[in-house]
Amino acid sequence: MGQRGDVVTGCFERRRAKAHEAEIGLPVACRRKTAERHGAWREQSVRIIRKLAREHGNFRLAIEHLAARARAVAAPRMLAGRRYAENAGKRCTASPNLSLARRAQQLQVQLSFVMEDENPNTVFWIERRGFRGAPPPQRRSSEPQPRGRTNVFLQATPIEVGQILRECLWSKMETAVLTSATLAVGGGFDYIRQRLGLDHARESIVPSHFDYQSQVILYVPPDLPDPRTPQFVAQASDRIKRLLEITRGRAFVLFTSYAQMNDIYDRLLGVLDFPMLKQGDAPKSALLEEFRITPHAVLFGTSSFWQGVDVQGEQLSCVIIDRLPFAVPSDPVVAARVRAIDAAGGNAFFEYQVPSAVITLKQGFGRLIRSLHDRGLLALLDNRILKKQYGKVFVESLPSYTRTTDLKRVEEFFGGSGVEAGL
Repeated sequence: MGQRGDVVTGCFERRRAKAHEAEIGLPVACRRKTAERHGAWREQSVRIIRKLAREHGNFRLAIEHLAARARAVAAPRMLAGRRYAENAGKRCTASPNLSLARRAQQLQVQLSFVMEDENPNTVFWIERRGFRGAPPPQRRSSEPQPRGRTNVFLQATPIEVGQILRECLWSKMETAVLTSATLAVGGGFDYIRQRLGLDHARESIVPSHFDYQSQVILYVPPDLPDPRTPQFVAQASDRIKRLLEITRGRAFVLFTSYAQMNDIYDRLLGVLDFPMLKQGDAPKSALLEEFRITPHAVLFGTSSFWQGVDVQGEQLSCVIIDRLPFAVPSDPVVAARVRAIDAAGGNAFFEYQVPSAVITLKQGFGRLIRSLHDRGLLALLDNRILKKQYGKVFVESLPSYTRTTDLKRVEEFFGGSGVEAGL
């Protein structure tokens, strides 16, 4: 039935695969009016919820109001729909208005959970997201430009999933085998066992079949400023440029934030002699395909390129990461987990934040070596891994890369000379 059929899906059945408009059920004009009415209801619902979000008001009351109005409208129109269907020789199974009422009731139940649940293991928060579509065309007039659409989401997340997994998964299974290339931290599985609620498990770390000593050189510049300082971006941009000149492009430059990615990308645009691709300029799959077929390309990306990306061969010979990937401390889930660990007498930084960042870093570095024939440079521009006490945990968790702090040794690595250096 195509796009028009979406409005009346579930209401009428086709008796022939290629029916004419008159045989579908509702006339086109009626369907158009139903669609407009549905859109009006949706927009009214969104306006009410957004208003309450801004005012920190009672969400449940708004949804109850919407559900009552939807049910009141749905009943008579459902009856009218059935009569129309009977006259047309069709069978009616649902109504757009009834569907709206059901969705409103579902929202009521969900919001009751958000507003009334007292489970201390759950964190709730409101998230506002801007519309990610293309911006509207600019008008050549004095009229105010339309604002981008903002969606409001009510989120609920368990603080600790271990107990939930014990009750709902592990207790119902006789045997489970968990494998991963990145979950060990500091040579053990203490962190992931605690997070997943694994009380009894046998552990084994199998040596990699990659020859990391000869395939990879890890470079950490000792002279760059702390990534949290204003001076970092300018100096990091210069160092990235130098590294890309050595590797002749062929690189992923990965960031922990969109702001820093955009800043450094803009600084290097027009300065680098290599094709530059940036996350957000095209879909992820399109960017990866263009990277694969474009000689000496450099791709700038954030979290979605840290994992699940496989580019084998010389086309990817360098992965540069701007800083240690600690989770944003203001994130509601991160903040709730930190509070819970500290309240229980633990050390949230070493028990949660450092291990989580170690795993993320290993995933990002894992983009480089995807086969026995891959070879290249890993660069971490955050020298806190050398200077801070917790840096040792990161170093001990990484594979046995050849490591250096000397840029000349990176040049030798790509010139075919052997490298023997250590952090």
